[in-house]
Amino acid sequence: MPLATTDLRVAQLTAGLHFELLEPTGLITVTCWNDEELQCDPGRTYFGFTPSGHASLETACGEFPLAAGMYFCFEGQARIRGGQGLIFSQDGFDGFFHLGGPIESRGRLRYIDGCTDSLLIPPVRRGDPCLNLLHVPPNVSQTAHTHPSGRIGLIVSGEGRCEAETGTQLLRPGSVFLIPAGLRHSFHTGKDHLLIVAFHPDSDFGPTDQDHPMINRTLVANHNRPTP
Repeated sequence: MPLATTDLRVAQLTAGLHFELLEPTGLITVTCWNDEELQCDPGRTYFGFTPSGHASLETACGEFPLAAGMYFCFEGQARIRGGQGLIFSQDGFDGFFHLGGPIESRGRLRYIDGCTDSLLIPPVRRGDPCLNLLHVPPNVSQTAHTHPSGRIGLIVSGEGRCEAETGTQLLRPGSVFLIPAGLRHSFHTGKDHLLIVAFHPDSDFGPTDQDHPMINRTLVANHNRPTP
């Protein structure tokens, strides 16, 4: 059932679960699959994650196995068979093919209140969407905060809760959540942790024509960067 909302939404990962979120960057759809075949249409970029089972991803590039804990990105028509997971799609963006994982048990970058984060699939250019891994340790009460764009994620492991202005939702493995832009919220844990894979539809990070490793590490005689 499509959902466009200003509230915090949480549902369990089941076949047929479908979210929609309209962002300035375009329409984002989230679809879950569970053992059945999932067809992906051309003209969109897809980000996905397989929390359990063994799936197969068939694209124009070939066929690729997806074990539990793997994440991926591709553009265009494809087919996913077997396993379990969810897939985020966004129009107006042409992503790189990317296959990675399995995910680690915590992030490599510091985040607020002792949490950590890893950038699983980075933006191709500054402003593009990205896929992240968020780890909330035990006994954490996050500072309430907002995001300038929506957040959609999956609880991979652990238990806790998300508190928002519109109410509190319990989180457990397989919980899929949607946090609309601007909604004040926070994650909380007790004796257990939370490990989350989250899709961000935009970013303020990433390379530009004037700022990327190739141009930054290209030196001319006066040691200044050349103008692209």
